[in-house]
Amino acid sequence: MKKMILVAALALFGCTQENDRSAAATSATGEAGPVDNAALLDELFEAYFEEILELNPLYATFIGDNRYNDRLANSLSPEYREKSRALERKYLGALLAIDNGDLNRQDLLSYEIFRLDRETSIAGERFPGELLPLNQTFSLANFFAVMGSGQSVQPFATVSDYENFLSRADDFIEYLDQAIINMRIGMERGVVQPRVVMEKVVPQLRAHVVDDAATSIFYGPVSNMPADFSAEDRARLTTAYTDMIENRLVPAYLRVAEFIEQEYLPATRTTVGWDALPDGEAWYAFRVEDSTTTKMSPDEIHELGLAEVARIRGEMEEVAREVGFDGTLAEFFEFLKTDPQFFFGSSEEVLAAYEAARLRIDERLPSLFSVFPKADYEIRQIEEFRARSSAGAMYQSPSPDGSRPGIFYVNTFNLKAQPTYGVETLSIHEASPGHHFQISIQQEVTGLPRFRRFGGYTAFAEGWALYAESIGKELGVFTDPYQYYGRLNDEQLRAMRLVVDTGLHSKGWSREQVIQYMRNNSSLAETDIISEAERYIATPGQALAYKVGQINLTRMRAEAEQALGENFDIKAWHAQILTDGALPMAVLDAKNRRWIGAQK
Repeated sequence: MKKMILVAALALFGCTQENDRSAAATSATGEAGPVDNAALLDELFEAYFEEILELNPLYATFIGDNRYNDRLANSLSPEYREKSRALERKYLGALLAIDNGDLNRQDLLSYEIFRLDRETSIAGERFPGELLPLNQTFSLANFFAVMGSGQSVQPFATVSDYENFLSRADDFIEYLDQAIINMRIGMERGVVQPRVVMEKVVPQLRAHVVDDAATSIFYGPVSNMPADFSAEDRARLTTAYTDMIENRLVPAYLRVAEFIEQEYLPATRTTVGWDALPDGEAWYAFRVEDSTTTKMSPDEIHELGLAEVARIRGEMEEVAREVGFDGTLAEFFEFLKTDPQFFFGSSEEVLAAYEAARLRIDERLPSLFSVFPKADYEIRQIEEFRARSSAGAMYQSPSPDGSRPGIFYVNTFNLKAQPTYGVETLSIHEASPGHHFQISIQQEVTGLPRFRRFGGYTAFAEGWALYAESIGKELGVFTDPYQYYGRLNDEQLRAMRLVVDTGLHSKGWSREQVIQYMRNNSSLAETDIISEAERYIATPGQALAYKVGQINLTRMRAEAEQALGENFDIKAWHAQILTDGALPMAVLDAKNRRWIGAQK
């Protein structure tokens, strides 16, 4: 019965009549009686998710579904984009054919989120992001190499796993060739990256152009082949992987690198703002709304950023006085950037410091939390080939069953960019109770529809991680004033992003203006400042999510504390935020108000 109703609902998606959708769905089945709208919704979500996994095989691998490990979607192709467009419209129409009037709280949340996601995807089709397939910060060309190392999400435990990656590599090469096609179309339409972005991409690609397959990152699975493989399989796979590297992957990476050097770089922009692209002003506004899940305009965000930068500078000055520093804030910044006491002597020391911080923080978590992730995480350095252009740290989520741990990546390329005073706040942000904590808990809530368990919003995820930093003193860390300064310096980075991202893409700021602004207002290392500035150029709007999300979460907590007074339970508040998964800010705000009402 439910599947028959689902088929009927999917068939209705093109209808425009304002009739009783629930009745229409029922009559379409030829059966009388009331429709179980919650059950219909569950079927719809599952059907959508199954289609999404098949359309996006890499997404399936990420969440531990290994059915499609031998495939990689050519998501840049016209055929793929047409399938994606049709899928979004089909399921939005099917959703609107369901009467949501009698749904319970959790089902209504799912309905609202699913509708917003489909509508946002459809709205984004206006903008030709497929013509800008590569940048130095977020690139499948980079991530595929990490996957191929054998140390990431792609499994390499069985002979079939090894054969799967050989097949997936063929699809990846098709993707790279499509990237060249799309960039040529972008050149014709004036939709091209700034030169400063693509200059950083070339060495990332050329790092994989090797003379000896054994020196390639893709040879990692061969070097670490399981001992139980037969001699025949070992020999066969070694030959196959050597051939894949030397005769397919190396030429493919070289083709893209040479195309960029010879054709694309001369056509790149001297401008850096997204508003310089065709339809760029609307495109940037869309990216801002999508990233923050709010209706805030670039102007509003810019002003918010200026106010936050000024506030945080005041707190930094208080720390300088507390440690007895005699000088201006600019001089304090210089002291923090240059004095040897604030720097590690080796990559090993950096990693050891983060392991120690992990122990300090983990033992204090029960004071503020009642819900904990089952999955563990590892601390690793960012791989050398991508370290120069990467951020100071990043996080990769675990498999849902915990068999593959989360990974907290630390960039040790420049030890001056990993000061000792940043350890506690960065650990909180990337690991627990930040990204690892939030994302793992979300994946482990099996009662949520899969599109919610494995979906997310940057404003929620990054807002939570920055909120987690803000409760460090409540956790009992940041007892050293320099560690607390590290927290302020990281918060200042997120506040500056509000100013410089909007400055770049809506106010005509140059790369140099951004760099100088960040120098003036923080003690970030020069390499961090440059990589951050160029990240904002390449991925407009994304960096706005952190502070906007954190400000909203902090406001929601304050509203709950004020409304509940002595009855406010911080552990219960954290649990209700975490166990419903990532939500858009407006949806989260409404849920928070309902939670407050239920506690009275």
